[in-house]
Amino acid sequence: MENRAIPVVQTAGLCKNFKDFWRRPRVQAVKDLNIEIEPGAIFGLLGPNGSGKTTTIKMLLGLLYPTKGRISIFGKAPSDVAVKARIGFLPEESYLYRFLVAHETLDYYGRLFRLPKRVRRERSDRLLDMVGLTHEAKRPIGEYSKGMARRIGLAQALINDPEFLILDEPTAGLDPIGSRQIKDVIRDLGRKGKTILLSSHVLSDVEDVCDRVTILYGGQQRAMGEVNELLRERDVTQITTPPLSDDTIAKIRDMVNRLEKKEILSISNPRVKLEEFFLKIVEEAQAANVHTHGAGKAGAIPEFLQKATEATAQGAFVESLIEASTRRPTESIAPVEIPVGEAPAEPTRDVVDALLGKTEAEQAEPPAPAAPEPTAMQPPEPRETPAADRSIIEGLLGQSNDEASSDADSTNEK
Repeated sequence: MENRAIPVVQTAGLCKNFKDFWRRPRVQAVKDLNIEIEPGAIFGLLGPNGSGKTTTIKMLLGLLYPTKGRISIFGKAPSDVAVKARIGFLPEESYLYRFLVAHETLDYYGRLFRLPKRVRRERSDRLLDMVGLTHEAKRPIGEYSKGMARRIGLAQALINDPEFLILDEPTAGLDPIGSRQIKDVIRDLGRKGKTILLSSHVLSDVEDVCDRVTILYGGQQRAMGEVNELLRERDVTQITTPPLSDDTIAKIRDMVNRLEKKEILSISNPRVKLEEFFLKIVEEAQAANVHTHGAGKAGAIPEFLQKATEATAQGAFVESLIEASTRRPTESIAPVEIPVGEAPAEPTRDVVDALLGKTEAEQAEPPAPAAPEPTAMQPPEPRETPAADRSIIEGLLGQSNDEASSDADSTNEK
């Protein structure tokens, strides 16, 4: 019997109800949702506005708790902290620090995953090349266009080399060049073993990259299956050949009419998509080295994204944090032992000595061997203060000693 891989995402009877102030059900955003995403699949989540796509994504991320039903991510609950280190997320709106440049932005997100400095620098360079922002890496994010911000948002979602990638409207605000580049990146990541959940209103993007899709309406699942099967028209047959002469076309019409008793509906030359024609013109301009201030040509997928591992270093770090958080506070605090009978040093002199530091004579002399620790029966020897330091000390302390002697003399006279 063949062992089946554990689905990356699995929901059963998933429901989410939003309530009003009086805790009464107000909106049923998701109702009885059942989806299953296999490892390495590119899964499309479709539906008009208000159909429950964003609510579903938030429940998968553990940001919302379902009213009813079950969710498992890598076989665990979405609230499990170790699971989050294996997920990359690109929200619909990228909220980035506008005063940081591209390298600083990726370095910041790399620090959140405790990546070493060398790894952060190497991954940042490769990701910026992948999304075509190498020549704009020193510009503040606040100066980026929306399309460029989406590119750097995709790079930050990949900085931790996630096994499961959630993309919410990844091509929003992108020009046709950027849209094609992002789709190529998504397809390449899928071929490298990444599992991707894509939510988009641009149906052509979903059709180009997704293996399976589900369509939501009113919070309910209306259709689900493979893209090719869902879009196939079984009542029409299409034949594509090289150019034919008029005589051959007439013979084909006659043959179809004679053998099948049917008429050919239409015969025409196929059209290329406008996107393909547009990109052809742009590629010709790039080959002619025409300068542009926008994003450049996208690079290849970085090597660190080409393998999907079951347990990453980030996951191990998060698990160590969880283990450390369960310890008692007293386990990390060592008790301090104070020798019995030890005389405390004079507080004022210690503070002033610390402020003054060592004198020049002390700095010139070689360090003396450490004296033995004082015991309870032998108090520590008083420290001799140089004359220069003593005068400063007396100046800081004021005339406390003179005042004390004058008070003693006045008492004797009386």
